[in-house]
Amino acid sequence: MIDPEPYSPQLRTAVVFTGTGTAGAYHAGVLRALHEAGVKIDLVAGRGVGAIAAVFAAIDGGQKLWGDRGFWDPHAVKQLYDWRATLRFAAWAMGAALLIVAVPLAAVAIGALVFPIDFVVRMTGIGGAAGLTGAYTRWVERMFAPGALPTWLPRLAVLVLGLAALTIAIETLVSFSGRRSRGNVWWRAVGGPLSVRDAFTRCWSALWDLVQGGARVKEPTPADLSARYVELLADNIGQPGFRELVIAAHDLDARRDLVFALVAESRRRDLIRRASTAQAEVRRAEVVDLAGPGRKHLSDAIAAALAVGVATDPHPMTFSPDSYWRGETHRLCDRPGVLLRLFDELTEVGVEQVIVVSAASAIDGPHALAPARLDGKGRIGEYLLSAEVSAVRDALQFAADRIPRVFSIHPQHNPIGPFDFAGEYDDRSDRRQSLSELLARGYEDAYRQFIEPVVGASGERVGV
Repeated sequence: MIDPEPYSPQLRTAVVFTGTGTAGAYHAGVLRALHEAGVKIDLVAGRGVGAIAAVFAAIDGGQKLWGDRGFWDPHAVKQLYDWRATLRFAAWAMGAALLIVAVPLAAVAIGALVFPIDFVVRMTGIGGAAGLTGAYTRWVERMFAPGALPTWLPRLAVLVLGLAALTIAIETLVSFSGRRSRGNVWWRAVGGPLSVRDAFTRCWSALWDLVQGGARVKEPTPADLSARYVELLADNIGQPGFRELVIAAHDLDARRDLVFALVAESRRRDLIRRASTAQAEVRRAEVVDLAGPGRKHLSDAIAAALAVGVATDPHPMTFSPDSYWRGETHRLCDRPGVLLRLFDELTEVGVEQVIVVSAASAIDGPHALAPARLDGKGRIGEYLLSAEVSAVRDALQFAADRIPRVFSIHPQHNPIGPFDFAGEYDDRSDRRQSLSELLARGYEDAYRQFIEPVVGASGERVGV
């Protein structure tokens, strides 16, 4: 790859945040450093959890991510992307049922200890243990009497399992929508194992705290808050701290990527239209203009970016009747490869300089392997990290021929997986690393990899 041309604050600059889950903490650290250094940013873009950093940075709200009681407070985000409530309840119910069934086995196991102890005591002639076997026998007789364990143990096990089945059935009924689906009805109960609800709710509440200002009123619906946010950003684009916004997600039903964008009025034509009529139709199918009829779809963009393919349920988005999709409801989710599409869109809106921020670290050589993860979230996270590194590599190679100035900020080593919100053990340092350290690492990497060697080194060339 050819070395990029020198950084220049006079050029149209975009920052792209990419990643899943805990990567958002790294994004917040990088954003804090860029904010402190006064790096000029004209456009922010995001995919995955990077959509959160982009949405806050677009309206000069980055402090809500890293400040006191910020979004990425390690104690407040431990439940993000947790196992679905019904899945957890079903697992606890199965465990409780097994414990109930194991009660008779436990009684037998106690007997396996009582009889040898009684035998040893009798053989040695030690007093004080006489009648131990008799007491155990009487206890077993009372426990296994017709009106005791044999009667209520099976009932209790059936009751616990019944409650779990009822909970799953209720969630299955609630999941029914107006859209048709194929397959047996019980497959509705088998959704994504992880829940994205807490992540979206926390993001939306923090965004409302930022948008509402000093007024203390009830939080509006996602559609209304989307409209308020868009109005605030559209009225202030070009002012200090306000930037254009682009978010990308994947449409499972249309089998194509969707781009949600709010750019300056002078750039909207470049965003929506193309030279030929055929290209214009494709753009209508793939681009949601947040400054136009799609102003209420910002919440859909964030929910779709946060939805992890297969691991969570996709986000259903209903298009307006006058859109290209004529009021259809499509299922949206994130896709690591959509990063390449983001770069393509940036070239169309005149971006000349890109800063890519990713929390995934590549493996540069042999003897750097870590033990494979056996837990469910760890296994999903390993795949996502690998896909993320590949997506970033492909996007940088694509950008090398399209954008003359592309800079990357990423950790050299990151042991924290996408869903390790409580931290993770690091084999290299032989200790546990926390989410706070990941945020601090983003801050430090931004200075070491970009601000000092790139922005600082270009200072003497500014204005030349």
